Amino acid sequence: MIRNLLNKAITKIKKKEFIFDQEIPLKYLFNLSFEKLLMLVRGFFYWNLLHKGKVFLVGKKCVLKCVSKISVGNGVLIERNCYLDALSSNGLMLGDYTSLGMDTTIICSGTYKDIGKGIKVGSGVGLGTHGFFGCAGGIEIGNNTIFGNFVSLHSENHNFSNTKQLIKDQGVNRKGIIIGEDCWIGSKATILDGVIIENGVIIAAGAVVKEGVYMQNGVYGGVPAKLLKMRNND
Repeated sequence: MIRNLLNKAITKIKKKEFIFDQEIPLKYLFNLSFEKLLMLVRGFFYWNLLHKGKVFLVGKKCVLKCVSKISVGNGVLIERNCYLDALSSNGLMLGDYTSLGMDTTIICSGTYKDIGKGIKVGSGVGLGTHGFFGCAGGIEIGNNTIFGNFVSLHSENHNFSNTKQLIKDQGVNRKGIIIGEDCWIGSKATILDGVIIENGVIIAAGAVVKEGVYMQNGVYGGVPAKLLKMRNND
């Protein structure tokens, strides 16, 4: 009974069929349901500050700052211990059915002297646990892209050419990061400023992706990341 009700509820929210594995114990499902209900209640608090009429789940011990700059779609899930600071010119936008894994950190500005651009996340995106997103130079993530755990994005670089001046006093440069649709970013990958990842790209776990364009449907890995092969339909 509980299993069927949950299947129907999640199917309605996601707008596509969802069925829990039959081997999941009912007690586990009951506890999960109670946890998600509490997250929904927390989401109600932010509805008045964000957008009404949408399912918005927020885990415990989450921090959302500059909420006037946060925009969420329907069915957004923010797991526990996430830290989101949306202070920026364009804010923080999360598309429909996007999920943020626990301990995700999104910081849209690195300094109060010159605030950043922010981040735009498409629909159906899954951000893994313990991710870090530095969005000063702007980050765009396309629909249905998925991230592994401990992925970090840094859309800003320090200037350092003047050896007679402290690096911290030389300012920064920003080019931004663009990630296309239907990509898979592996665990512990690091993506640096100036990266353009086209649709359907796979970034291997632990790769360091430096400035450049990464071709559609390519598989990249290594330090720095290089083309390993192309995806195909065989």
